[in-house]
Amino acid sequence: MVATVTQDIENAHQGNGWASAYQPKIRDMPQGERPRERLRDYGPRYLSNAELIAILLRTGMQGENVLAMSNRLLSRFGGLDGLGRGTFAELCAERGLSEAKACQLMAALELGRRFISLAPQDRAVINSPQDVANLLQAEMAPLEQEHLRVLLLNTKNQVLSTVEVYVGNVNSSIVRPSEVFRPAVRDNAPSIIVAHNHPSGDPTPSPEDVAITRDLVSAGKLLGIDLLDHLVIGSGGRYVSLNERRLGFE
Repeated sequence: MVATVTQDIENAHQGNGWASAYQPKIRDMPQGERPRERLRDYGPRYLSNAELIAILLRTGMQGENVLAMSNRLLSRFGGLDGLGRGTFAELCAERGLSEAKACQLMAALELGRRFISLAPQDRAVINSPQDVANLLQAEMAPLEQEHLRVLLLNTKNQVLSTVEVYVGNVNSSIVRPSEVFRPAVRDNAPSIIVAHNHPSGDPTPSPEDVAITRDLVSAGKLLGIDLLDHLVIGSGGRYVSLNERRLGFE
């Protein structure tokens, strides 16, 4: 969760052609929004990928706190899956990532891969739209562009992986079912859940969101892959499940 502030300042890296809104340091955020405190109070399963990475990296850089840096890295590499495939050189080329931090990140991701191979029963299980929101809300709600992500599930509704498919305008003229289902076909996943954010903060589905859902449901039937839900992520913990509202799932 990235705290909202009203004061905009010029970033110290303006010479590199970018500027961003001032972001408070983690220690200045309310305790209920700090990743370490959230992990202590709720457990690691209730933290987003960005929050877990922020705990690993510990510190951000001038003008960008560690949580914002973690979100930037996930966006830059196309989610946790892409970040896990990043090379040492690619990670070190990112602003704010020293060799030590890149090593910490790569080591943690490799441990995660090894743990999953030993204990697949400990993967996150999706039983409700709220479970999806718990996984994605903190990471996707602050994003300034629309991102569409696909959760690949096995027959027990365990999350195999999360793949980012689109960044930008998520509308029916751009979203192609073949792109959305490609990761599921590749990994032989029997079902998927799609989620995208509304940067406005209002999760009310648009007519195009419903049209996309209807197209994906139809494509899934042809491919033998079930679309279980489509979530629209908003701000303030709000989200809408199109399946719950029977929008596009007629």
